[in-house]
Amino acid sequence: MTNRTFIVGARDSKLSVLQAQTALDRIHEQTGWRFELRPFSSPGDRDQTTDLRQTPGNFFTKDLDDALIAGTIDCAIHSAKDLPPEGLPPELDWFWLPWREDPRDALVLREGVTEPKRIGISSGRRETWAANRFPTAERLTLRGTIPARLQQLDDGKYDAIVIAAAALHRLNQAHRITEYIALDALTPPPGQGYLAVTFRKADASLRALRNLYLKAVRFAGAGVGDAELCTLAAMREIQAADCIIYDALMDAALLNDVGISGKAVEKIYVGKRSGRHALKQEAITALICEHVRRGQRVLRLKGGDPGMFGRLTEETDALAADYLPFRVFPGVSALNVATTSTGLLLTRRGEARGFQVATPRSTGKEMPHVWFMALSMATELAKDYPPETPYAIVYDAGSIAQTIVRGTAGELAQQAPLAIDRPGLLLFGDFTTREFPLNGAFAGRKIWITGSDSITQKARLAVIDHGGIPVASPLVRFEPCATVKIRPSKAYNLLIVTSPTAARMLMAQMTSPIQFLPKKIAVTGPATAEAVRFLNTDLIMPERDFSAKGLLAALPEDLNGMKILRIRSEEAGSALAEALKQRGAKVKDLPIYRTLSCPTTEPPPHDAVFLASSSAARAWLDSTTDHTKEVIAMGLPTATVLRKAGIEPAVIAPVQTVDEALFAYAVRCCHG
Repeated sequence: MTNRTFIVGARDSKLSVLQAQTALDRIHEQTGWRFELRPFSSPGDRDQTTDLRQTPGNFFTKDLDDALIAGTIDCAIHSAKDLPPEGLPPELDWFWLPWREDPRDALVLREGVTEPKRIGISSGRRETWAANRFPTAERLTLRGTIPARLQQLDDGKYDAIVIAAAALHRLNQAHRITEYIALDALTPPPGQGYLAVTFRKADASLRALRNLYLKAVRFAGAGVGDAELCTLAAMREIQAADCIIYDALMDAALLNDVGISGKAVEKIYVGKRSGRHALKQEAITALICEHVRRGQRVLRLKGGDPGMFGRLTEETDALAADYLPFRVFPGVSALNVATTSTGLLLTRRGEARGFQVATPRSTGKEMPHVWFMALSMATELAKDYPPETPYAIVYDAGSIAQTIVRGTAGELAQQAPLAIDRPGLLLFGDFTTREFPLNGAFAGRKIWITGSDSITQKARLAVIDHGGIPVASPLVRFEPCATVKIRPSKAYNLLIVTSPTAARMLMAQMTSPIQFLPKKIAVTGPATAEAVRFLNTDLIMPERDFSAKGLLAALPEDLNGMKILRIRSEEAGSALAEALKQRGAKVKDLPIYRTLSCPTTEPPPHDAVFLASSSAARAWLDSTTDHTKEVIAMGLPTATVLRKAGIEPAVIAPVQTVDEALFAYAVRCCHG
């Protein structure tokens, strides 16, 4: 895969070529894959007179679509809002790249104009805004490339034009913007500011590239009736989702205050009641596929348990057909709630040893058989079924050690006693031959997450995003070793916080009022910045190198007169403080917490191990002698500890964050 050079098409306008090449350079930096850009004309570029409000949906994509289908190019890059709303030709697929420019529209006035009389617009939504903002102005059709539109403005054809801010930013023309139009005043199309990639569905390499930038769809059960019947796993996914597509038969309170750190969450109701459907099933399935291709973390939230009469397979089959990753989390079914909580128990010793559940609407005739507590009698039970009947035994269901054994009833009837020392369910029927596909970059790999709770939550999301299975089993924990008291007389100019844990310990151990903290805080990365965000102080943070070296590079060379408080772990050492002193600063270097190893336990089943710190690396080396699995190292300090032990990490994160580390491993997995 790495030896291939992908031929990429883009419209031949200055903006299109520039934004496409910038995106390809970024993808190359992240993946090592090579690209060659070839500009193409389009009907929208050749026809400069037709009003865009009257043009077909593929006005700017048709020639590139044709080139893809013909095999002239491998993929194409578009402004996402240019993709046809009716969809692409059936041979093609698409996805959005995750980087978004400013999505707002902008008003650009001709020099010297304050009240425009002629406004150039190119869409119905912009025309509506202009009519409300400047009701007496004439609204004229605006066409051409971005430089051509600006030239028409300067030449006096218009007094003002409305244009996407993203286009002006990418062309380094942001200084032309007179006013950014608020999102609530002029709502942009969802794709404005994004770039989209189109490719042939049959191209496995481009599918692999796509799945690096998409997040696995989550299917979860919300329980029924009461929010407290929603599982912990589903609650985590509700909080982490970008888009929640949800059903009826669930407590609406689950969707109150959703989202991480105030992030906006799109909530779409698709509930069904007898005779009343918000959307048809085909539309719901299409909605899921649309939003995951936009790069959103999509949660399909179903009432009860998603797999019990919930049309789960129709939605997962559509994703599987396009090789899109997904993960399913079980839920509490209405069956459990209606029986277990009311006393209408389905089984009672001496009265009922089983039950049947069905829906009259199903056209299927197969009735699966599930046997509880039956492994010691499995060979006898198998004799009651035709020999060709498929069976499956699910051992340790729901745990990280879950395994599935399959065969036929005839084979089972002849086998010696099974592993009855493990809990297992015995199932008979054709349904036992099916299983969800393992898509995404990680393709079902189990990733052992060894760090603290804060690391675990971020890593868990990223592992699932890439189609993996997170295995959270911490090897380290933290305890305070000092309290922080800041006297006003000390008058520190700068506080340096070099880890999210240090930030949390500061808040927990601080004995002085928060207002005594310095007005400037220097941090080593986005995770630490997030931990101190609520303080509303001026933040200093390196752009990419989130190590002590990177932080030093972000600070002035001359620190004479500065009084600095640096808080850290005991293991971090005083090298940073000494370097600051050499620049003339007075530094109080305060260790406020120490890292301890968790009690040694047997390593969980895993395919790779994620080590987020040098202390986690040392704990891992001490906890197990099996160092044969691939290691993901978050940063050079972690890698240094491993290399001293003779272990070369599979990947070292180019930027010291959880997401970057696991993305780097996803790239490795895609390369095979």
